[in-house]
Amino acid sequence: MTAPGDPAHRFDPAARAARGKAARKRVPRSAHAAWLPSVDRPDPVGVLERQGRDRLPELLPVRYGRMTASPFAFLRGAAAVMAADLAAQPHTGLTVQLCGDAHLLNFGLYASPERALLFDLNDFDETFPGPFEWDVKRLAASVAVAARENGHSEARTRRAALEATAAYRLAMRRLAPRGELDVWYERIDADSLLPLARSARHRRRVESSITRARRRTSLQALAKLTEVVDGRLRIIDDPPLLEPAGVPDTAALRKIFSDYRSTLAEERRLLLDRYRFVDAARKVVGVGSVGMRCFIVLLAGRDTEDPLFLQVKEARTSVLEEHLPSGPYVHPGHRVVAGQRLLQAAGDIFLGWMSGPQGRAYYWRQLRDMKGTADVAGMNPTDLAAYARLCGTALARAHARSGDRIAIAGYLGGADTFDQAVTDFALAYANQTAHDHATLGAAVAAGVVRAAPGE
Repeated sequence: MTAPGDPAHRFDPAARAARGKAARKRVPRSAHAAWLPSVDRPDPVGVLERQGRDRLPELLPVRYGRMTASPFAFLRGAAAVMAADLAAQPHTGLTVQLCGDAHLLNFGLYASPERALLFDLNDFDETFPGPFEWDVKRLAASVAVAARENGHSEARTRRAALEATAAYRLAMRRLAPRGELDVWYERIDADSLLPLARSARHRRRVESSITRARRRTSLQALAKLTEVVDGRLRIIDDPPLLEPAGVPDTAALRKIFSDYRSTLAEERRLLLDRYRFVDAARKVVGVGSVGMRCFIVLLAGRDTEDPLFLQVKEARTSVLEEHLPSGPYVHPGHRVVAGQRLLQAAGDIFLGWMSGPQGRAYYWRQLRDMKGTADVAGMNPTDLAAYARLCGTALARAHARSGDRIAIAGYLGGADTFDQAVTDFALAYANQTAHDHATLGAAVAAGVVRAAPGE
């Protein structure tokens, strides 16, 4: 073994594993079970209102309406609330590139550049370097909230959350002794999901999800999102969720298109240059993102039957940044793009970033590229546990690319101490989420915030 002062020390597997085990002295694995809100815990509605100060005010009722729908919907939109809660707890100091919002619905299917269908993380708005366990805890908490919402028993709820955390630990320990390129090329192919189905009904659901994802392309979006007006192809008007961008915004998007283009690799710039700008619209997306400036841009290649839809989304400061040391990227769009490229097994060929009007940061990506998300609300206990296991495995693969997998595996160990502790946390935090959801509902009822139901 090399000495700690030796420059080669950070390459020594034994030293890296010892570093992970040493982190147990700072934060014992069993300590992750604890969740008690501090007396000075920020008001969750206040946290959401502060987030909304620089968002489009006319869309904030849509955001609150979506978040009041259920505790799981609240959790989806409350990444900032949970970030503050996690930051109030001791952490391991074992840093990875965090997803920052690793709940169940931020995993899914998408197409690689080679057109293989992969399963992976698929949302990176909050990505930032931080302690690995923050992502694991958010994933486990989302499993617990979803299970309770589906009416599962407490024992089944615990089992599903435990499956996520155990899968993460086992996958990290499997990857720890692997070579660097092996880990980098690790991926979860959609076809490998079928053997995970434990019943014929579950297998049919997986097959159906894969089929639907393969159909979700720009050509499908063309039929769904456009119409011909006065002989010209236009994106449909469906307010408030989808509205024409207007002359100023369309002109701005055309202007900043070249800046975005410059962040792509040369061969991808050449490909992009074969498309022409057709139309643009403002689009409401997600739950936590509602109110942020987001557009879709329709491009045409050979002709209008050869479409490419790109999404242009505002990038803001990550909810993690106020709680952690400074990251390597000043531009928020660059942060999102770099984080996605690091965490995903294969990336969108049109992923790029730039600054827009008023200095706002944006990133660009394909709107639909065989993307698919599981119907968590319809899952029975067996299916949810299997899906939680899959998400835990995918999260470990992403963290293994960006952090010290050997140190993390050393910290986690061979026993299930970490798994059980994080599961305890997840169940307690699910209670907190239900309470916070009720708090938001009370604020809506009292007129403190306005919600637009059903949007």
